[in-house]
Amino acid sequence: MNKTIEVFWRFLILGCTSFGGPAAHIGYFQTAFVGKYKWLDNKQFGQLVALSQFLPGPGSSQLGFAIGLERAGLLGGIAAFIGFTLPSFILMALLAILGSQFADTVTFSGLVNGLKLLAVVVVADAILSMSKSFCQQWFHRAVALATVLVLVVIASSTVQLLMLVLAAIAGAVWKSNIPQSENPAPKLQLNWFAMSLFLLFFVGLPFVSQQAWWLSLTNEFYQAGSLVFGGGHVVLPLLQQNIGSQLPAEQFLTGYAAAQAVPGPMFTLATYLGPMVAPDNAWLAATLATIAVFLPGFLLILTFKNAWKQLSGHLRIASALASVNAAVVGILIAALYQPIAMSAIHSPADIVLVIAGFILLKWFRLPMVAMVLSFAALGVIRIL
Repeated sequence: MNKTIEVFWRFLILGCTSFGGPAAHIGYFQTAFVGKYKWLDNKQFGQLVALSQFLPGPGSSQLGFAIGLERAGLLGGIAAFIGFTLPSFILMALLAILGSQFADTVTFSGLVNGLKLLAVVVVADAILSMSKSFCQQWFHRAVALATVLVLVVIASSTVQLLMLVLAAIAGAVWKSNIPQSENPAPKLQLNWFAMSLFLLFFVGLPFVSQQAWWLSLTNEFYQAGSLVFGGGHVVLPLLQQNIGSQLPAEQFLTGYAAAQAVPGPMFTLATYLGPMVAPDNAWLAATLATIAVFLPGFLLILTFKNAWKQLSGHLRIASALASVNAAVVGILIAALYQPIAMSAIHSPADIVLVIAGFILLKWFRLPMVAMVLSFAALGVIRIL
C-alpha cells in the first residue's frame, strides 16, 4: 500500500472512532502507531507529544500531523490531517447546515456514552504503556506525580503549560553535572519557509480582512488557531471572542457541545461556526474556517520538528525533554480523571465495563475495531 494512502486510511479509521478529546486521542495514537503498526518507538512518540504540547494549536491534530510527516513526508502529514478530521468535519458541517435533529436522538446519545467509556480504557492503557517508558527513574515519577497533583487541584491550560516548562527546567538542572563540552548544543535547522508563512498570515490577514467576507472569516479563525494553548477546550473563549458576538449564544454553545460529542478533533467547532457566520456560502465557509484554525499549528510543527529532534540529542536538553515526557504522563493521568472519566463514568456498571474493556484490550488483545463496535453497541443497548 502506498504510504500516503496508508496514512490517510489509518487516520480516517481513528477519525471515525476517536472519542474523548485530546488526551484520549494521544492514547489512540499510541495504541495504533507505537503498539500496533510500529511506525514509531516510544522515544520518537514521546518527542512528538512533547513538541505538540509546547506549541500553540490543536495538540492531538498536531501530533497526528507530525506522525504523518514521519511516515510519508508532507503528503503524509496532510493525509493524516484530512483522514483524522474528515468525519467530524462532515458531521459538524451537516449539523450547522441541516440542523441538530440527528445529534439529539437517543441512539446517538447512547453511542457517544459507550464510546466515552472506551476512551477511558484507551487512555488508561496509554498511560500504563507510556509510564513504563517515561517514568522509569524516581525523578521522572516525582515529576509525573507533581503534575497530576497540581492539575487535579488547578485544571487550567495555563497551569498545564507552566508545568511543562517547570518540568523542562527541572530536568535540565537535574543533569546539570554533565559538562557542556561533552555534547555541544547543535545548530538548529528551522524550516524558515513554514515560519515565514505562519508570520505572513498572522500579520497580513488582519490588513486584508475587510476586503471580502471570506478573508474576514479566514482571519478570525487563523488568529484563534495561532494563539490557543491547551487543545480544543481552550479554543472556546478565543472563538467566542472572535465569532461569538455574531451568533446567538445558544447556537454557539450547541456547536461546542456537538464538537465534544463527535469523534476526532474538537477544533472542528470551527467547521460548525463557519456556516453559521456565512450561511449563503455554507460549505465554503466550513472549509475555510476548518483550514484556517488548523493551519497555524501545522506550520509551527513544520517549523520546529527537525530542530526538536536535534535538540533531543544534546545531553542536558535530552534530560529536559525526558522530564517533559514524564510531565505529559502526569497530564494524561489528570485528564483521565477530569474530564474523561468524570464525563463517562456515572454508575458502578460503567466501572465494570471499563475494567472489562481494559482486560480485553490489554490481556486478550481484542482488535480496536471490535472494541469500538462492542462499546458503541453496549452504549446504545443500555440507553434504549
